[in-house]
Amino acid sequence: MSHHASLSYLRNCTLVFLTAVFLLGSSLCATTARADHGEFHKTEDKARGQTVWFAAWAGSEKINAYLRWVADEVKQRHGVILKHFKLESTSDAVRRVLAEKSAGKHTKGGIDLIWINGENFRTMKEQKLLFGPFANRLPNAKYVDYKNKPATRNDFTIPTDGYESPWGTAQLVFIYDGARVAKPPKNLKQLLAYAKKNKGRFTYPSPPDFIGTTFLKQALYDLVEDSGVLARPVDDDFDEITKPLWSFLDQLHPVMWQGGRSFPKSWPKQNQLLNDGEVYFSLTFNPGDVASSIAQGTLPKSARGYVLKRGTIGNAHFVAIPYNANAKEGAQVVANFLLSPEAQARKGDLEVWGDPTVLAVNKLPKSARTLFAKIEGEAKVGAMSAKDLGKSLPEPHPSWSERLKKEWQKRYGG
Repeated sequence: MSHHASLSYLRNCTLVFLTAVFLLGSSLCATTARADHGEFHKTEDKARGQTVWFAAWAGSEKINAYLRWVADEVKQRHGVILKHFKLESTSDAVRRVLAEKSAGKHTKGGIDLIWINGENFRTMKEQKLLFGPFANRLPNAKYVDYKNKPATRNDFTIPTDGYESPWGTAQLVFIYDGARVAKPPKNLKQLLAYAKKNKGRFTYPSPPDFIGTTFLKQALYDLVEDSGVLARPVDDDFDEITKPLWSFLDQLHPVMWQGGRSFPKSWPKQNQLLNDGEVYFSLTFNPGDVASSIAQGTLPKSARGYVLKRGTIGNAHFVAIPYNANAKEGAQVVANFLLSPEAQARKGDLEVWGDPTVLAVNKLPKSARTLFAKIEGEAKVGAMSAKDLGKSLPEPHPSWSERLKKEWQKRYGG
């Protein structure tokens, strides 16, 4: 065989080999994709006809309305009956699952899906009250922006490990009435000075409400010398670290709404006080809440959101499945739908809820990106941009929430 013939022969063999490898690889990838998709089809098949009890905070009518829409959609698309197990506090659901475990009820539990994060997730994970890991098996999990939204991977510093599926992101936002406040305070020292000059015009929800508890953590960020201590579990130095916080609150409470003798129960209640002109400030953990509430008439058109100069606490919220859920397949189907571009885009609509997405929108199919582009393109009074939100501070370790709530109740709960 000539030299040129040999080279030609080798090239042809190489081409045949590479083609075979490519086809085999493509076949394997396709088989894997079909297998993964096929596995979830099995879950969807088992879910059909199941009733899913979704334990979720029920303190906001617009969120309740969104869940009613979700229920309609999963029933129509998947034959899953979604029921809203209405909660005043997520800890109520955690206590129920824990009580069921203590009573030996390891199957057919009363809750199938929980809206959860923070110390409640930590408790359920430590007590082995969670089903999973399941989150990474959801087909729509591939759209989650785990890279640029680290709060979707670690919940209040606790790794999620696939035991909860991201649902939305959040950041603490201070709200003020621009018709009454010319220059809102940008740190705790300025806030105290303003409150002393304008008695009765500031308040915050009472812990254990999550906004009230977050206000305490935010104040700690602003008052402690080294905020790095908040990333680790509470230790014996809790009293020393929190001394500036209680000193600050002891000065603030007497000049607050109703002299600090009573507090609104939640941020919607405080929004109502702002809307009625009783107070000039409110708080929310949803950056879209300002524009959404203005559009719905529950905040004045002069309301505006802002963050403190140093930044404000941000996190993600999730859904999780109890270990003894009666409808585990149905719960996974609902969790997967909640991650769909359609459901995430609707949730982000300021006229619906205004809750920021956990998805990497730029990586979505073009048809899905248009859903978000439509929402973002609609200018709304009070809407906040990423620039407006500034720096997002990481949530402290869950143990801080627990200790702060207990200590606050002891000092001011009366």
